[in-house]
Amino acid sequence: MSKKYFLVGFAILFAVKAYTQRERVENLPTFDDRKIHYGFYLGLNQNDFKLNLRNSSIQNANITVSPSTGFNVGLIADLRLHKNLNLRLEPGLMTNSKNIYFNHLTTERDSVREVSSTFLHVPVILKFSTDRYKNIRPYLLAGVSYNYNFTSNESNQEDNSQGQFRMKTHNFMYEVGIGIDIYLYFFKFSPSIRGIFAINNEIKYDNDPNSQWTAPVNYMGTRGVFLNLAFE
Repeated sequence: MSKKYFLVGFAILFAVKAYTQRERVENLPTFDDRKIHYGFYLGLNQNDFKLNLRNSSIQNANITVSPSTGFNVGLIADLRLHKNLNLRLEPGLMTNSKNIYFNHLTTERDSVREVSSTFLHVPVILKFSTDRYKNIRPYLLAGVSYNYNFTSNESNQEDNSQGQFRMKTHNFMYEVGIGIDIYLYFFKFSPSIRGIFAINNEIKYDNDPNSQWTAPVNYMGTRGVFLNLAFE
C-alpha cells in the first residue's frame, strides 16, 4: 500500500541533498526563534482498514479491503517549546474511499460496499527536530488525532440489509512520521511521511446480531499513510 509514498519520499530526500550541495547561503536565519508561527499543508493519503475477525454464526467469513488514494489539506499552528521540540496543531480535511469485499457472499449487491469518507482531521503533534544544518533540518513526528467522519451514516436507521454500510462518527488515531525542513528564501518547505493508526473500533454494527456483514468483525480500524507538503 505504501510503496509509492516511500518512493516519493526518497525522491524528495535526493532532491534535498542536491539542493544543499548547491546552496550555501543560510536562508531565514531567525525563523526558528519565533515562539509561534503558522502555515498550511497539502497532501495525499491512502487509507486501509485493519480487520480482526471473530468466531460467529457466519461460516467461513472472508472480508478484504481495497483502498484508493485520497487528498488532505489543512492549516498549521506551531508552538516552540524548546530549540529541538515543537507542539503543533494541524486541523484539516481528509477525503478517501475504500471498497470492502465480503467474499463469503455470492451476489454483487451483497458482497461489495463502497465506503467514501470525508473527515475533519485534528492532530496534536510533537515535532522532534535535529539542530539545523545549513538550510535543512530533519525531524520526527509523534502524536494523537481526532477524526470527525462527516459521512459515517452512524445515525442512519438502514444498515447492510438495505445496502448501507455504517461507521462511527467520532474516532481517535495515533500518528508517527519523519520529515525534513527545507529553508527557502521566502518560506520553509517541509515534506513529511507519516503513518496513522486507529485506536478505537470504527465499525457500526448492524441491527441484526447475526448480520453476515458485521457479525464476523471483531475490530475494524483505519491505518494509512500520509504524504504532506507543508508551507510555513
